[in-house]
Amino acid sequence: MPKEKKSLFVCKNCGFSSVKWLGRCPECDSWDSLVERHSQSRKKRQDHPVNQHVYNLDDLETRTEQTRFQTGIGEFDRVLGGGIVPGSLVLLGGEPGIGKSTLLLQVLSKLSNRGLTVLYTSGEESPEQIKIRASRLGIEGKILLACMSELEAVLQTVADKQPDILAVDSIHTLYSQDVNSLPGSLGQVKAASSSLMGLAKGFKIPIFIVGHVTKEGAIAGPKALEHLVDTVLYFEGDRTQAFRILRTVKNRFGPTHEIGIFEMKDSGLEEVASPSNLFLEHRNNSVAGSTIFPCIEGTRPLLVEIQALVNQSYLALPRRTTAGFDSNRLALLTAVVEKHLDISLFDKDIFVNVAGGLKISEPAADLPLLCAILSSFYDRPVDHSTVIFGEVGLTGEIRPVSHSDLRINEAKRLGIKKCIMPAYAKDKQLPQDMTVAQINHITQLPDLLFD
Repeated sequence: MPKEKKSLFVCKNCGFSSVKWLGRCPECDSWDSLVERHSQSRKKRQDHPVNQHVYNLDDLETRTEQTRFQTGIGEFDRVLGGGIVPGSLVLLGGEPGIGKSTLLLQVLSKLSNRGLTVLYTSGEESPEQIKIRASRLGIEGKILLACMSELEAVLQTVADKQPDILAVDSIHTLYSQDVNSLPGSLGQVKAASSSLMGLAKGFKIPIFIVGHVTKEGAIAGPKALEHLVDTVLYFEGDRTQAFRILRTVKNRFGPTHEIGIFEMKDSGLEEVASPSNLFLEHRNNSVAGSTIFPCIEGTRPLLVEIQALVNQSYLALPRRTTAGFDSNRLALLTAVVEKHLDISLFDKDIFVNVAGGLKISEPAADLPLLCAILSSFYDRPVDHSTVIFGEVGLTGEIRPVSHSDLRINEAKRLGIKKCIMPAYAKDKQLPQDMTVAQINHITQLPDLLFD
């Protein structure tokens, strides 16, 4: 008698498998998503070479720094930790229209001009559309272009052309014939990303994949996608403004939370040579409620403006609105001010904004925000040539923060003459041509700010 084929029911959304049909998937709770598949109908295919050699860790040599590909775009190399590592899988996410494809085309153009063979596959645009964008950006170089959405076709094209760099735009348009679900589903994204990871590691090809984001700002698809790749980059920014921020969230070959700053122009994305000047470009020097904060993004110090507006509230519940700052942190600082400075803010609306659209999360921003609130409350401006940083505790003490020397040196480079910082900061040497005021409690602020 012929051997009976075994059936397996697989969820087309998440890939969950069961030996019997279920009305609802127990993994992703989706209804009527299990489809029948025969185990003997699956084809065994080897998309990439399998390395079964066992190494001795002590005998291996690390040559990562010598073999990195330099793109020639300094801000892009910065977020990658110094360049592109062979065999790495890099995920680039961002909102629609933010400039992901533009950035990728410019990077590929730089690499092709260095003599590397680059392949750009797109499942979202036609060759004519990509050519129009390339002509507008003035992109030069021999970039191999393939507009396809089938995963097997992409793998075959890579095997035929053997490129040095591969870019896939986007991972959510790829689909595999072995997965019975629509492109962009969880099962398809898992299958495509796993195959591309094996391709990158097997052939030592750096692969860039573009990912869509949800309305909350996170990369769409399973969280396993971010765990699988080597580097996760977020392209952020307001489309109504010119500058863009490329932020490193995960990097197995370099520091995390590094940022690169670009400016969007008609000719494409351009690097910003002095980001501090960009964020302080339109600052008014003689208004109350504004302070300068030297923040640290990755390993880079940036001078940004923190604005606060304190106004009489006529609502039963005064508003606490923030843009670029944690609202819970604002509530904490408001309570500290009322307790230790004897200032009534319970009937005041407080609005906080980080100029330029930058998002700040480090505790060192507590002190400059508190000073901006005091400046707006008393309607007296803070000296425009003063930088402020420090963490504020619940008892009103000013706690030291890291990288004080980097913050001071960046302020000094831009001509800042005064600095207010924690008294217990362990700096090796303070600059001689800058007035440094070290304080240990917020009760010292009113006399120091408005002397």
